[in-house]
Amino acid sequence: MIIRVAKLAVVASLVAAVSAGLAQAETKIVGNLVFSVSAKLSPKKLPREGRAPVAVSISWKVATSDGTAPPKLTKLQIEINRNGILDPTGLPTCPYSKIQPASTQRALSNCRSSLVGKGSFSALVGLEGQEAYVAKGDMVVFNSIQGNKPVLYGQIYSDYPFANSFVIVFKVDHKKSGTYGTTLSANMPPQLLAWGNLTEIQMRLSRKFGYEGKRRSFLSANCPTPKGVSQAVFNLARTSFQFSGGTKSSSTLTDDCKVRP
Repeated sequence: MIIRVAKLAVVASLVAAVSAGLAQAETKIVGNLVFSVSAKLSPKKLPREGRAPVAVSISWKVATSDGTAPPKLTKLQIEINRNGILDPTGLPTCPYSKIQPASTQRALSNCRSSLVGKGSFSALVGLEGQEAYVAKGDMVVFNSIQGNKPVLYGQIYSDYPFANSFVIVFKVDHKKSGTYGTTLSANMPPQLLAWGNLTEIQMRLSRKFGYEGKRRSFLSANCPTPKGVSQAVFNLARTSFQFSGGTKSSSTLTDDCKVRP
């Protein structure tokens, strides 16, 4: 299945002076909740026509200004600019049973051919009768299908103080119009919510692979500026997060691209 992300929505100025102030990262304060999110496209230099392989990096972190435990993240949505193509054609899919339960190493051993992203996570875990502690671990992202629809499986694993693994299912949708063409949305699995509170994720999506004798890329894009203009500023991603208790936070992050000679 091909998810087409058509032309880039170029905003405001197309000059380097503007790009110096890009909102690749944003911090919001809602009550005592301090929420930080960032997004980045790489490489910056892309062809004006045609497509070239790219990677999209997205990260977020939630904390509180008074040191109390933050509310639990329950839902998230990441919308990516429609410039480029998210195309898993020819890429193997990973069955859920191969990565859950499993360590990161076992998940990679079982589904490395379906790998489309890597990252890390932090969670605040509270055991009954004990002080809460911070659990950290790796996150690996696999291409898959669920109910005949494309999904990404974000598998996270922590071995402290005992082994735990969970899978966040990102539904992949696309829109035919508007600034954002690809949407990744997920509800936190009940098992993860019962275990702890996911407070930080860093995730980089990128994969090159061969199919039918050709080199392909899971993500690709161009920099479709008018002739004579070498740089574009655009809305790269829009993120939305929902927490227990009804608290919500959203951010729009911009980036730039340059036309490759």
